[in-house]
Amino acid sequence: MFTRIIPLLLVLCLGFVSLQSGCRATGGAKGESVAEQQSTIRSEQSATLNQLYAARPELRAKVKNAAGHAFFSNLNVNVLLLSTENGYGVVHDNGTGKDTFMKMAGAGAGLGMGVRDYRVVFIFTDPAVMQRFVDSGWDFGGQADATAKTGETGAAASGTTTAGAVSGMEIYQFTQSGLALQATVQGTKYWRDEALNK
Repeated sequence: MFTRIIPLLLVLCLGFVSLQSGCRATGGAKGESVAEQQSTIRSEQSATLNQLYAARPELRAKVKNAAGHAFFSNLNVNVLLLSTENGYGVVHDNGTGKDTFMKMAGAGAGLGMGVRDYRVVFIFTDPAVMQRFVDSGWDFGGQADATAKTGETGAAASGTTTAGAVSGMEIYQFTQSGLALQATVQGTKYWRDEALNK
């Protein structure tokens, strides 16, 4: 009896998740063609950067003067004890003006059920780190959470997130409630999207 209940609960939970996630495709950005998907990603990137600048105006100059920056849109799904995430994004090289489209995915364990849609902005302060991120992909291990600090006081605040585990870059995460105090990138992998970079 118990072995029949668990699969049924999983099916019901996955149905709930599908309804909650709506049209936000887990397979990639909206669009029928490569050009449409690229346009969707760039549009979301621009909107998220504007939201970042509204929250932290001083970051506009930092993004402009950095080696480059990246934007990712991520859908996190939590069903019972399994947590999965996947998304898409783009890395912009300020030196060359080139955009490299990327994918992301991750999995973990977490109690609960639901869907969380969030966005992440990386500011690459080291060009070598950015190049490695693009060329070889990136795998954040289980300890790569970055806690927010302010530059002036060093106290925890809603804003900049940096950590030794992600040296050469700064991470900013937006959730539905705004700029997050902590950027959660643990267990997440990023790699080049070959289909969108043809």
